[in-house]
Amino acid sequence: MNAKERKEFCIECRKDTGYVLQKKKIHRTIKGKEYIFNITTAICSECGEEMSLPGLIDRNMHEIDEQYRAAEGIVDIDDIQNLMEIYKLGKAPVSLALGFGEVTISRYLAGQIPSKEYSDVIKAALSSPGYMKKKMRENREKIAETAYKKAMVAATQMENLFAVSEKMLRVIAYLFENLEEVTPLMLQKLLYFIQGVSYAVNGKPMFEEDCQAWVHGPVFPEVYDLFRDFKYNPIEDARFALFERTAGRLSDDEKKVIDLVIGSFGLYGGKVLERITHNEKPWIDARKGYSDGIPSNELLSKESIRSYYQSVNKEYGISNVEGLKRYIQSTLKGIL
Repeated sequence: MNAKERKEFCIECRKDTGYVLQKKKIHRTIKGKEYIFNITTAICSECGEEMSLPGLIDRNMHEIDEQYRAAEGIVDIDDIQNLMEIYKLGKAPVSLALGFGEVTISRYLAGQIPSKEYSDVIKAALSSPGYMKKKMRENREKIAETAYKKAMVAATQMENLFAVSEKMLRVIAYLFENLEEVTPLMLQKLLYFIQGVSYAVNGKPMFEEDCQAWVHGPVFPEVYDLFRDFKYNPIEDARFALFERTAGRLSDDEKKVIDLVIGSFGLYGGKVLERITHNEKPWIDARKGYSDGIPSNELLSKESIRSYYQSVNKEYGISNVEGLKRYIQSTLKGIL
C-alpha cells in the first residue's frame, strides 16, 4: 500500500481495503446551464471501484459549490467574512449597510448562494472603499451610529492603501500568502530585494515607487506608513484579503522574481536581511556622510539598484534560487 492509501470498507470486496483519492469530472445542470466539476473520489486499490468514505459527500458538495461560484463570478463565504472583518461590521449591520435585508448575510454565511446582483454589490464593496462609503451613507438610518462610525473609519483606512501602487499592493499580498510571518522590517527588505532581482532577471523594476536609505536599510516610505502600527510584530492585516485572489494579475515573470526572493531571502528574519542591505553598494553610497544611527531619507535610486543587481547576476547567476543563496551566503560570511 503506497503512502497515499488509507483503509476503508469496500462494498464490492466485502472487506477493508486500501484506496487512493483521485479527481474525476462530473456533469451537472444548474438552472438550465451545463457545468463540469472536478470532484474527489476514492478508488479501491484491489477492485478499482469507487468507494464511499465518511465525509466524502460533504467534501464533494463543497468542491461543487466552490467551482460553481468561481464559474459564475459569485463571492464565497471567505469573501463575506473578509468584508465584515475589514469594515468591522457584524452580520446584520453589514447586510443593512449594503442595502440588503437584515438576515441576508447570515443566510450567505450558512451556505445560501447569493444572486449575481447581490454578489456584485459585495465584490464592489470589497474592492472599493469609496463604494462601501457610498452604500453606508445611503443606508445610514438603518445602521447604529457606533457601527456606522467604526465602519467609516475602516473605509478611510482602506482608502489609504491606494496611496501605494496597485503593483506594490499585489506583491505585498503575494508575500503575505506565501510566507508564514512577515514583520514590517522583513517586508521592507524583501520588497527591496524584489526590486533588485527584477532588474537582474527581467531587466526592469517591479515597482514605480522609490525607496530611501534609512538607518535600518532600504525603506519604501509609503509602505512604512501602512504598517507602522505593527512595529516589530508580524503583520496581520485583513485589508490585504482584497488582493489575495488577484495574484493572477501578476505576470509569470513577476511571480518568478517574487518566488526567487521568497525561496532565498525569505528564509531569513528582518535583522539578517537588514545586515545584507548594509553590505550592499546602493545603501552604502546613499548613506555617505551619515554616521551610524543618524536618520536620513536620501533616495536610494533605481539606477543604483539596477546596476548593483545586474553585477550580482553576472557573478552569481541569480536567475535561480541556488544562485541567490550563494550570493547571500557570500555576503553573510563577511558580516556575521
